[in-house]
Amino acid sequence: MKEKVIEKIKELLEAGRIQGFLGLREQDGHIFPHLFTKAEELTELSLGDKNKPGDSRYPLNKVLIRLSKSCPDATFGVLVRGCDERSLIELIKWSQLVKEKVIPVGIACPPELAEACSCRKPYPDECVAGEKTEGSAGNPDVEKIDALPTQERFQYWMSQFDKCVKCYGCRNICPMCFCNECSLDEAELVQKAVLPTEIPIFHLTRAVHMVGRCIDCGLCEEACPADIPLRTLYKKVAEIIAADTGYRPGENPDEKCPFNVYGVS
Repeated sequence: MKEKVIEKIKELLEAGRIQGFLGLREQDGHIFPHLFTKAEELTELSLGDKNKPGDSRYPLNKVLIRLSKSCPDATFGVLVRGCDERSLIELIKWSQLVKEKVIPVGIACPPELAEACSCRKPYPDECVAGEKTEGSAGNPDVEKIDALPTQERFQYWMSQFDKCVKCYGCRNICPMCFCNECSLDEAELVQKAVLPTEIPIFHLTRAVHMVGRCIDCGLCEEACPADIPLRTLYKKVAEIIAADTGYRPGENPDEKCPFNVYGVS
């Protein structure tokens, strides 16, 4: 798999189609984001621990936004999985990236990762390496909580929100959090440096703000030091929105989010 990805990146670099490739680099036992600008650097390219896609993940698209703003005339390649491609699609709709300035190089997630994430589409359309596996239409964690009586379900979520230490990790790592002014920084909504957090205002405020944007990457839950099941919360929100509007973020590049009043038509 890694060889196919490297071959594609070399092709893009040598043809001058991209000025750099944003991916993961492994050095001294550590894996981190890196902008590859020379073909010889690609020996240190990583797709994750032991070269398994998904084992080491970063919000590369968030880094890509900063790169693109710093170098508006440059075209960059970027490593994407299924959820990363959905993120690219939405970020382009929200005018955070320019479609012609981004070339995705995709890898499919292994079946075990796709199942663990209950991912609807665990591979990108532009898939260079890996086998495309069938996605999951259901959400077992959501279904389990939905089966609880209303009061028990309420108490479940309140107990989860009660664990929050207000580290802002969920917001900071999210590839779809790009607002210049964040509602979670508004003193009228969320008091800063005050613990415990205002239950359940912090997470409900963010959940509402992510309506029509969340691409189900799960990075928020991975970053949460309190192990709050944030992905389950956002999956439930996505189900409600899909049922009411028929819209699922990142699935159709030509369909604009009904809540996007600023993005490009």
